[in-house]
Amino acid sequence: MAEETVKKYITNEDLKNHNKPGDLWIAIQGKAYNVSDWIKSHPGGDAVILNLIGQDVTDAFIAFHPGTAWHHLDNLFTGYHVSDFQVSEVSRDYRRMAAEFRKLGLFENKGHVTLYTLSFVAAMFAAVLYGVLACTSLLAHQIAAAILGLLWIQSAYIGHDSGHYVIMTNKSYNRFAQLLSGNCLTGISIAWWKWTHNAHHLACNSLDYDPDLQHIPVFAVSAKFFNSMTSRFYDRKLAFDPLARLLISYQHFTYYPVMCFGRINLFVQTLLLLFSKREVPDRALNFAGILVFWTWFPLLVSCLPTWPERFFFVFTSFSVTALQHIQFTLNHFAADVYVGPPTGGDWFEKQAAGTLDISCSSYMDWFFGGLQFQLEHHLFPRLPRCHLRKVAPVVQELCKKHNLPYRSLSWWEANVWTIRTLKKAAYQARDAANPVVKNLVWEALNTHG
Repeated sequence: MAEETVKKYITNEDLKNHNKPGDLWIAIQGKAYNVSDWIKSHPGGDAVILNLIGQDVTDAFIAFHPGTAWHHLDNLFTGYHVSDFQVSEVSRDYRRMAAEFRKLGLFENKGHVTLYTLSFVAAMFAAVLYGVLACTSLLAHQIAAAILGLLWIQSAYIGHDSGHYVIMTNKSYNRFAQLLSGNCLTGISIAWWKWTHNAHHLACNSLDYDPDLQHIPVFAVSAKFFNSMTSRFYDRKLAFDPLARLLISYQHFTYYPVMCFGRINLFVQTLLLLFSKREVPDRALNFAGILVFWTWFPLLVSCLPTWPERFFFVFTSFSVTALQHIQFTLNHFAADVYVGPPTGGDWFEKQAAGTLDISCSSYMDWFFGGLQFQLEHHLFPRLPRCHLRKVAPVVQELCKKHNLPYRSLSWWEANVWTIRTLKKAAYQARDAANPVVKNLVWEALNTHG
């Protein structure tokens, strides 16, 4: 009879020591895995793994991966089990909830939202072409610009959904949907979106690890930014210099105007990544998609008769997308923040603390793209948006059971909370006790009136 294999064990402290290049370990359900080589080809990027190296990542793994991903772990198993492996009651309930959703087929049943949205986008694109090419009035051109802004919003939702889970029948079709809805139609690289968005999900509302909160010198949601902390995502210092202090001091006034031009920042961020030395998946395809956008959009604008009309067309289309930029910030700016890396043992708690839901009627789900259920989306990023409203009561009950925040605000209330957060940080930035040297502009505005 073959001798029974003897299990080998390590402790959590031992696991933490495997955190150097070439020796990167994580644990999933008490088993240790070496991801040193796998991290280079991980579809979700390296940042999401590096931030949790040396930890148990079971909850995050369940959230981001389909059931088929478990089979790939066997090749990474080190042979070691974690002897002091423990699971909190919150994590147990979260895993049971995820398993129940899987049994019900919610992750696989994607409904017809994508088909409806793609049809809607196609209809809007036709309306934009008609408004620009077949109409001569300024009003028609402005209506076409507004429709184009709505098209970009809806197209971004398709790109977001396809980035989180397969919305098409296979990976190739899904990749096509990403490139079409992201790069070709909106001019924003899906590679850039994946890079930042996965990190945001993992380190939700960490001031130094979540790129979605790092908007120095324009915005700061916490006075902790005033110490010029280092962004662990961008690997650079977020300098709180005199310019940043000046801009942040009035951020509760500039918030909405800046959002009208937020799209320009996304264009810039896309180009910075694609021209960087980082490893970018499908770099050539991303460049090709961006080239498509910067071909059709300028050509469309050039069909307008005068330069003033062209300017107002671009301005209106960009301003409409501010609705989406505002929505994304409403979901997080006024939520709880923290400093430091994410931890694998409090996945549910961190997502609940760092998110705000927006309450609305079901007929508005198309407008929000399902992301008004922000906590539900963060807990189950692979869950199709057509199911988010259904699971919201279950998530709310679990939050109540474990005394965790479940904040669902109206659109108006969420704006009030966000402006209040920005205003508080703005007043703190004006405080003379903050060790930033005042320049002449600052003196003129705040001392001499």
